Amino acid sequence: MAEHPNAALVRRLMDAMNDGDNETVMALIAPDVEWHEIGATEPIHGAQALAERYAAGMTDFTITATTHDVVGNDDHVVALVNAEVDRNGKHLSYRTAEILHVKDGRVTARWAFSDDTAAINEFFA
Repeated sequence: MAEHPNAALVRRLMDAMNDGDNETVMALIAPDVEWHEIGATEPIHGAQALAERYAAGMTDFTITATTHDVVGNDDHVVALVNAEVDRNGKHLSYRTAEILHVKDGRVTARWAFSDDTAAINEFFA
């Protein structure tokens, strides 16, 4: 059985993020995306704001996300991800469940939930 197109879209998004392919990332995200980050109190609104956030705030660490599994339907996708982050000589491994809404071939909203939000917040503090 073939993978649902929205699940395949999210796999492409995860691969593009790992590869630093911002052009593909932005092509797969809706202009009015609502992007919820782990530990953040407010979401990022809009693809432009998200691009600016990552351009300004992702310079002192490297992150690799390995997709464990992706399931999706016409409206939603859930991706199970293992993340490895290195920053200033420190390393953090954690798992996330990424929940995404997809419409017309683009991600319109994203939430991420981790197995250790406190460790992530401390790591990036």
